[in-house]
Amino acid sequence: MSKADQRDNAAIDHGVHTDPAALDELTEAAEHETTEVGADGAVAGYRAGRTLRLGVELRRQLRRRRTQLLLGFVALLPFILVVAFEIGQASPNRRSGGFVDLATASAPNFVILAMFVSGTFLLPMIVALFFGDTIASESSWSSLKYLLAIPVPRHRVLRQKAIVSGLLSAAALVLLPLVSLVAGVIWYGSGDAISPTGDAVPFSDSLVAILLAVCYIVVQLAWVAGLALLLSVSTDAPLGAVGGAVLAAILSQILDQITALEGLRNYLPTHFSFAWMDLIATDVDWTNMANGVLSAVLYGTAFTLLAARRFARKDITS
Repeated sequence: MSKADQRDNAAIDHGVHTDPAALDELTEAAEHETTEVGADGAVAGYRAGRTLRLGVELRRQLRRRRTQLLLGFVALLPFILVVAFEIGQASPNRRSGGFVDLATASAPNFVILAMFVSGTFLLPMIVALFFGDTIASESSWSSLKYLLAIPVPRHRVLRQKAIVSGLLSAAALVLLPLVSLVAGVIWYGSGDAISPTGDAVPFSDSLVAILLAVCYIVVQLAWVAGLALLLSVSTDAPLGAVGGAVLAAILSQILDQITALEGLRNYLPTHFSFAWMDLIATDVDWTNMANGVLSAVLYGTAFTLLAARRFARKDITS
């Protein structure tokens, strides 16, 4: 009896109706299939560097509704502030007061206000959302284990997702002052930046100051990114990871207001959050900014290393 007859009889015995020609094709393909193994033990042709490429992950995150809504809100916020000032009784000729009072004095002042009012909650929330949601969301969708089974090395999954989260966070942090500057020029003109101390910084110099301020904010929020990433690899609930990082930022800001803590406040990660405001002056003091960068880098590095260690040892079940 031929092999084809044997397969037909076996199929009949088990009540399976399969095309004999299809079975022959599958059998022939299986006989010619070879699995070559490279020197590193991986299947020939497999390259870890080709898995989960940045472009693929970035496009995937950009297509998500939460990314689109968040970036849309950031772009809309300056216009909401403009409407609020138009409804109110702000004086464009005001030359004294705090940053809120000076917001309509010029476009640079309006940018400073937008960064100031969003620095307490919105900016940390943006970073926490992108970093806290990155791994935890894969776990909540039960897709993380399949991603690792491709296989994509764990360190590569964490690195690629962290890089994409960093790019999206930086884009949002740059988008806010950029749109604010455009809106400010249209409504309030390109005048000098007026500081609460009365210093007048020329428009061109104020643009450099704003650029340095944005760079400082990006670096300073590294501690939020590291903490959110640590929480993201520690839980399967994205909301818990994002909320935990935001609550930590709020708690740190509350403690920073308690003057009884005295020098201990210098060790809080948010103590130097608004050190960038020192840039709006004719004589810039870099001390607080340097301390803020050092604090953020130390906290961010520690949290990121803990996240990498946790993810490398974690039992992935979802």
